Amino acid sequence: MANLVYSEENRFEKLAKQIADLIVERQKEGKNAVLGMATGSTPVKVYEELIRLHQEEGLSFQNVITFNLDEYYPMPAHSINSYAHFMREYLFDHVDIKPENTHIPDGSTSLENVEEMIKYCTGYEKKIADVGGIDLQILGIGRNGHIGFNEPGSAYNSGTRLITLDAKTRMDNSSHFMGNENIPRKALTMGIGTILRAKAIILMAWGPGKASIVQKTVEGDLTGQIPATYLQRHDNVQIVVDDPAAAELTRLKTPWLVKMCTWSDNSLRRRAVVWLCQKTKKSILKLTDEDYNENGMSDLIAQQGQAYQVNIQVFNELQHTITGWPGGKPYSDDTHRPERAFPAKKRAIIFSPHPDDDVISMGGTFLRLVDQGHQVHVAYQTSGNIAVFDDDVVRFVDFALDFNRDMGYEDKEVQKLYTNVKKYLKEKKADQQDSPEIRKIKGVIRRGEAKAACRFCGIPDENAHFLNMPFYETGQTRKKPIGQEDVDIIKNLLNEIRPHQVYAAGDLADPHGTHKVCLDAIFEAFRQLKETEDWVKDCYLWLYRGAWHEWSVDEIEMAVPISPPELERKRKAIFKHQSQKDTAVFPGNDPREFWQRAEDRNRATAQIYNQLGLAEYEAMEAFVRWHF
Repeated sequence: MANLVYSEENRFEKLAKQIADLIVERQKEGKNAVLGMATGSTPVKVYEELIRLHQEEGLSFQNVITFNLDEYYPMPAHSINSYAHFMREYLFDHVDIKPENTHIPDGSTSLENVEEMIKYCTGYEKKIADVGGIDLQILGIGRNGHIGFNEPGSAYNSGTRLITLDAKTRMDNSSHFMGNENIPRKALTMGIGTILRAKAIILMAWGPGKASIVQKTVEGDLTGQIPATYLQRHDNVQIVVDDPAAAELTRLKTPWLVKMCTWSDNSLRRRAVVWLCQKTKKSILKLTDEDYNENGMSDLIAQQGQAYQVNIQVFNELQHTITGWPGGKPYSDDTHRPERAFPAKKRAIIFSPHPDDDVISMGGTFLRLVDQGHQVHVAYQTSGNIAVFDDDVVRFVDFALDFNRDMGYEDKEVQKLYTNVKKYLKEKKADQQDSPEIRKIKGVIRRGEAKAACRFCGIPDENAHFLNMPFYETGQTRKKPIGQEDVDIIKNLLNEIRPHQVYAAGDLADPHGTHKVCLDAIFEAFRQLKETEDWVKDCYLWLYRGAWHEWSVDEIEMAVPISPPELERKRKAIFKHQSQKDTAVFPGNDPREFWQRAEDRNRATAQIYNQLGLAEYEAMEAFVRWHF
């Protein structure tokens, strides 16, 4: 491949400028710029920057012709889940592109027989050829390596066609359809051959969920089982990934295998030693000079001394991450502890993106903080009202009706609400958003469950804060960008409590992106408060991860052991969130229940520590400190 870029800095602006430069260059030549367009969350920020360039810097799209990669089938163009709607919402309605110059496979077309299908698909190919082919094709990538909707098994020379969606693809996209059962089973897609005929290609991938497939695409063998590997045959491909998506690439994950390393970086040394332990199946203190020399790490020994010295140093570093006192151990030497001993009793805020992430992700630490006498607050950043099944709404309104009736209260309004809710839900279409009153009911359900979990964990009702950040309240899985109003809500709570500790969700792989937005709001609040508030200097911000990924051992800065009884208490706290029990609305790509994921992940972390020769625990919760 021609170019691989892994960078956090200004990537969206740089990509948008690259597209804009092509458009302007074609304008000067009196020609059209033909762009192949992608959908999904991956290109959204690039499209936002293109809109800004149009609105603020005068970039014109009058000479732009677009061809979209794919569309669900069947799918009416007016549906909010259609890619036609996506393109209007995220780009076309905000720039001066000519409607006749935009082309998207028509998911509403009636293609009742093979001949009609072939005619339609070859016609789409002909439209591309008639304008001289695609100048620049924008791509995302699926977890199974699909580009467009070219699923595993797609042929290298395939053209535009109707395909059956892979089960993994349907699961990954279920959040947009409010459940897997609502996703179309087929899609129209450009073929691999169509994509490869583009003069230039940009593939983008963000987040840890894409790390494994990026590594296989870049470093693996060319195979139809991972269609993205076919890009290796193109001589003008640019792959742009952020650091989490690049994490599995050899040059980043195990750079000592491909180049000489400078081992002054403690985190790199820890990562290398943990990797060596896992490869040799030895604990840290059993590693020998031969182990280092035979596995590409002889320069570490040459720079740092004998294996014994390196082993002891890394062992101590990892040992010092373990603490049964997440709020700091009072009146003790805290030189090698992750948290400070003073003040003995701290004010702590646990930020929870949804009304269950607190107990799922760090329930054991939550309980331990309360048990050790710290003043714990929980801030639920969003209402979580889209993640409740419709039948739960009917059940709770029916309960309210029976409650009023049995208690002798006036129930006319509740009866009216019950009738309206049942009627609305009966007529509700799969792609239709909830009414405001149904969203409010779903929010009340989530709030009640969160309160019950907090009471179980031992904090008073007044320490549970429901922030209802405005960016979330769209009634759809697609949310608004965060604004200053969202940030101010976080700032006001922080200033009110003036915490010594803050815990926040650092898991950026959730299927609907809410965790990332919530974390961005917290980061921005701290950046602004740092300029004016002295208490910020004495506040530690700890990042936990949620139900999808865990910190790797070499990253962990605080590991909190969980005993068997504490793990059982954590499970009971999670069970208070009954609407998320058994089957959640947005399960992501893992069929296990959230409590099962959490326990398996916590046990796996403890097992790794044990395998490295450290103490053996039932389970562990892990945190990384954000230094601001």
